[in-house]
Parts: sequence; structure tokens; C-alpha cells
Amino acid sequence: MERAQIVLCHSQPQDSLVKGLSDDGHRVVALSCDDAARDRISALRPDLVLLELAIRGPHRGGWGLLEWLGEHAGTPGVIALTSLARLGDRVHALDLGADDVIQEPFEQDEVRARVRSVLRRMHPELGRTRLVIDDERKEVRIGERCVTLSPKEYALLSLLASAPGRVFSSQEIVGSLWTDPSRAAGHPSYATDQDAQKYVYLLRRKIETDATKPKVVLTVRGFGYRLAL
Repeated sequence: MERAQIVLCHSQPQDSLVKGLSDDGHRVVALSCDDAARDRISALRPDLVLLELAIRGPHRGGWGLLEWLGEHAGTPGVIALTSLARLGDRVHALDLGADDVIQEPFEQDEVRARVRSVLRRMHPELGRTRLVIDDERKEVRIGERCVTLSPKEYALLSLLASAPGRVFSSQEIVGSLWTDPSRAAGHPSYATDQDAQKYVYLLRRKIETDATKPKVVLTVRGFGYRLAL
């Protein structure tokens, strides 16, 4: 599933790039290239870091962060964004561990394509099924297909996509999809586990290539359902 956690470290606002990557289905966090970025990256454990590299100076900026990323096993992929024209600087970035280098000023479409390429190389599982949820338009795309979902089916898919890989029990699904604010606190919902199972079945019929052999919405026997990573 083409959905990744991405950190963008840049000294200037990159709102259009953040929106473009978000439209591609990714979760994007924008940070400054300072010492605090290390703690945030460690906490977020992103799949990919887009990192601005400026002139190497006493504070080192993104260069120090790139070195730090390269020294830690299991760290994310890195795409360096730089306005530096010297070939030696770009080669040095690759030697320090960058997976790709993009010259600034850049075209947003090129960055998005490079992101897809690096993610495919580093995380092949992210490219198996391209699932994009456009919450503004309430649209869902599976690969090249646009899928029409009912409000309940859409709510179920959104719930599972809120934490890919996490197992949601039938009770959690019922509690989320059939919440009635008018009911007193603690009052049982009219829906049951069978209703949750029914909507998982209906959702699979629309988004899976073969609903009898699901690859996107998986059953964890005895526990519930999860969205494939």
C-alpha cells in the first residue's frame, strides 16, 4: 500500500509539496533542520526523510542530521534537497547515506516521483497495492480504479487506515461506526459484531481484487481486522 510516514526538514515553508505528498496518501510532518529534529524523527520513525542541505558551516544544519541518520541502523530513507551546484557536494551527500539528491529549485512532480521510487526500493510492500483515501472529496482509489463506497464502508476504511497494521476488534469497529451521541454514556449500541463483519465483507468486495483472498483488509483470527502495511 503506497502510504508512508514522511518527514520534511526544510528552512522554508513547503506547503504545496506537503499537500502534494498528502494527496498521494502519505502522512507528512514538516520540521526545521535543527537538533530537535533528531528527537522528533526518532519518535516518528518515518519511512522517508526529505532533507534540505545548505552550505556546510559551523552549525552544519542538514549535513549533521544526514550524518546522524547514516550512523543509525534501521533509519529511514533520505532524499536530499539542495541548491548547492557543486558536484562534490552532491556526491558527498550520497556518500553520507542519502538515497537520492534533488537540485533546487525543484518541480513538485519530480519530488513526488522520486519519493515513490525510493519507497519502492526500500519498502517494496508499500507498492503492492496503491490505496489513496482523499478525505476532502470522500474518494478512494485502488491503483487506477476509483471506488465508490457507502458512508459506513468509507468510515470503516478510514478507521483501519488511521493506524495501518494495527488490529481493530469488531467491538472497536462497532463503537466507531455506530456511535450515537444522543444515547446516554455507556448505553449499548444497537449494532453487533456481525454488523462489523458484514461491512468488512462489503468493503472487501469493492476494494479487493479477490474478496475471498484479501490482500488489503486482513483478518487476524480471534482478534479482528487490520489494513495491510
